[in-house]
Amino acid sequence: MEVLVEHGTLIIIMACVFGFFMAWGVGANDVANAMGTSVGSKAITLKQAIVIAMVFEFAGAYLAGGAVTSTIRSGITDASLMADRPDLLVFGMMSALLAAGVWLLIASHYGWPVSTTHSIIGAIVGFAAIGISVDAVHWSKIGTIVMSWVISPVTAGFIAFWLFRSVQYLILDTKDPYDNAKRYVPYYIFLVGFIISMVTMTKGLKHIGLDLTFTQSALGSAVAGGITMVIGIFMIKRVKHNPADDRDFHFTNVEKIFAILMLFTACAMAFAHGSNDVANAVGPLAAVVSVVNSGGEVSARSVVQPWILLLGGAGIVAGLIMYGHKVIATVGQNITELTPSRGFAATLAAAATVVVASGTGLPISTTHTLVGAVLGVGLARGMAALNLRIIGTIFISWIVTLPAGALLSIIFFFILTAIFL
Repeated sequence: MEVLVEHGTLIIIMACVFGFFMAWGVGANDVANAMGTSVGSKAITLKQAIVIAMVFEFAGAYLAGGAVTSTIRSGITDASLMADRPDLLVFGMMSALLAAGVWLLIASHYGWPVSTTHSIIGAIVGFAAIGISVDAVHWSKIGTIVMSWVISPVTAGFIAFWLFRSVQYLILDTKDPYDNAKRYVPYYIFLVGFIISMVTMTKGLKHIGLDLTFTQSALGSAVAGGITMVIGIFMIKRVKHNPADDRDFHFTNVEKIFAILMLFTACAMAFAHGSNDVANAVGPLAAVVSVVNSGGEVSARSVVQPWILLLGGAGIVAGLIMYGHKVIATVGQNITELTPSRGFAATLAAAATVVVASGTGLPISTTHTLVGAVLGVGLARGMAALNLRIIGTIFISWIVTLPAGALLSIIFFFILTAIFL
C-alpha cells in the first residue's frame, strides 16, 4: 500500500507509457488488419486509409469505447480478492499492458495479424493466476470470451456471405450490372450510415451526457443514413463509365462504384474497431489510475476518465501511421483476391458484428471477425478462391498469442514487483 502513496505519480506515468505502447500495438496490428480489405481491394490508398483511421478510429474510441473498457478491466479478474493487495493489481495491469505491447510489436514486425484482445486477456490471466491466485481469474468469463472468439468470425462470415450473395443477385449476375450498381449501391451506403449512427447514438453519446431513447436513436440514425446516402449518390454520379475498361475484367466500371462504397465501409470499420479495441489498451490503464488515485481502493468498476480514452485513441493512430503497412499487406492481399465489391461485403459484415459486440460489452476479436468475414466472401465464390496455407498460418498465430501474452506478463510482473516491492 505504501508504495502506491510514495511512488503514485511515477506509477501513473509508467502506466500511461505502457498504455500508449499497447495502443500503438493495436494501431500497428489490428487497425492495419481492419484497413486491409479496403487497401487490398485498391478501393483506397494507404495514405487515405491512414487519414480515415485517424478520424474514425479516434472518434470510435472516444465516443463509443466505454462499455467494453469496463468489461476488460473488471470482468476477467476478481477485484475483491485483490482488495488487500492493491499494489499487486497495479503492477499486474502494468505488466499486462507491457506484455501485450511487446507481443504486438513482434507480430507486426513479421506481418502476423494477431488478436489484440487475445494478447491483453492472456496477459491479464497470466499475472492474475501466477502472481496473485488462480481464484483471482473469473474462469467463467474467460469461457464466455472464448465462445465469442468462435461466434464472432462465424457471425461475420455468415453476414458477409449473404451480403455478397445479394450483390451477386442484384448487380453482378444481371444483364446490366453497371446500371444496377448505380441503382442499389446507395441503399448499401444508407445501411452503413445507419449502423454506425445507431451505435453512436445508443451508446456513445452517453459519454457526453446525451441519453437518447431507442426510438430517438433509430430516427436520428435513419436521418444520418439518408444524409450519407445523398452524399454517396452525388459521388456516384461523378463516376465516368468507360466501356474500354471492361475488356480485361467485365466488372471494372461496376467496381468503380463499389470503390466509393468501400470509402464509407472503411470509415465504418475504423469507427467500429476504435469503439471495441480501445478497451484493450485503456482498460488496464483505467484500473491502475483508479487504484492509485483512490489511495489503494480496489473497486469492481469505475468511470473511465476522458483523457484515458484520448490517450488510447492517440496511440492507436500513431501505431497505424508508423508500422501498419506490414499487416495491411498480409490481410489485404493474401487470404483471397479482393475487389471493392468483395471488400465491401467483408468490411460491412465485420463492422456490423463489432459494433453489436461493442454495444453489448462483449470483448470480441476484430481480427477473428474480419478474417471470418473475408472467408465468408471467399466461400461465396467457392473454396478455390481461398489461400488455405495463409489461413492456416493465421490460425496458428492466433493460438500462440494467448500463451505468449501470459508468459510475457508473468515475466514483467516479477520484474516490476522486484523493483518496487
